[in-house]
Amino acid sequence: MYYVKNEYQGEEIYDPRLNLAIEYYLLNEKRLDEPILLFYINEPSIIIGKNQNTRAEINQDYVRDHNIHVVRRFSGGGAVYHDLGNISFCFITDDDGNSFRNFKKFTDPVIDALHKMGVEGAELRGRNDLVIDGKKFSGNAMYSHKGRMTAHGTLMFDVDISVTTEVLKPKKEKLTSKGVKSVRSRVTNIKPFLNDDYQNISIHEFREILLKFIFDVDSLDQVKEYQLTDEDWEEIFRFRDRYTGNNDWNYGKDPDYELIREGRTPAGQIEFQFNISKGKIQEISIYGDFFGLGEISDVEDALRGSDYTEEGLRETFSALDINKYFGNISVEDLIDLIY
Repeated sequence: MYYVKNEYQGEEIYDPRLNLAIEYYLLNEKRLDEPILLFYINEPSIIIGKNQNTRAEINQDYVRDHNIHVVRRFSGGGAVYHDLGNISFCFITDDDGNSFRNFKKFTDPVIDALHKMGVEGAELRGRNDLVIDGKKFSGNAMYSHKGRMTAHGTLMFDVDISVTTEVLKPKKEKLTSKGVKSVRSRVTNIKPFLNDDYQNISIHEFREILLKFIFDVDSLDQVKEYQLTDEDWEEIFRFRDRYTGNNDWNYGKDPDYELIREGRTPAGQIEFQFNISKGKIQEISIYGDFFGLGEISDVEDALRGSDYTEEGLRETFSALDINKYFGNISVEDLIDLIY
């Protein structure tokens, strides 16, 4: 496995627009002979899931007033807050056909390293969360493209948790089931659970220790690295300009919709926004924190022009591989949500 430093001209990158561009360049354009590991730290930012409605997830006034980046990633899942007390990790490898949604495979090395540092309660729980004594310190997501896949997640080392209650604006369904006030009690930082020997380390030192445990080496100079070239950086900057640094990508279109149907499903939160005329779906956008292998635009294209009836929706959904696009859900689950 190769470790890739997110450094440009000798300086570490903290801009999430570039860090995510590095990740997706290595996934989509750069094929090495072994898997790749990234560890990066972002300036205060909200990282939006691929299929989410950005404006429905964030407190736009707070984001603007505090100069917080908003960047859409290519994987599914929900919105997460990053700051300089958080480390993002990313494994990039060939897609063997059996690893997508297998979060345990990619989080085990991180959990094992935390156990060695004294965080005995660290474990994978539920669909994609890492927790300590039931409190979440890491959310994880995946993305697959052209035979390659990335599994990435957060590690809340010493995050300002109070900001998350201000910057993220939960949907009504999430407010009903969990409550805004419960956010602080549900999440935790890693640092308080580390052994005494690690209580005074910085986040950069924490990253170095994780690297040595994951690569099973005694010093950092033994970690196998791939260094990004000038040619790599040209492509990374191009990728940033097209996607992660582009507001059209990060926010998406924001037209008025006549009908919204949303709720929790076995696959996660799903939201349908419809513009309906004369009983037919004229325009549609689908958002949510579900995990899908296919492009959700395929589902939107299939629904556009369909009759807005149970029969019309069932006919359209039945012709699609729903599990490919949404995950663990049935056609009837989708019909129930919409009606």
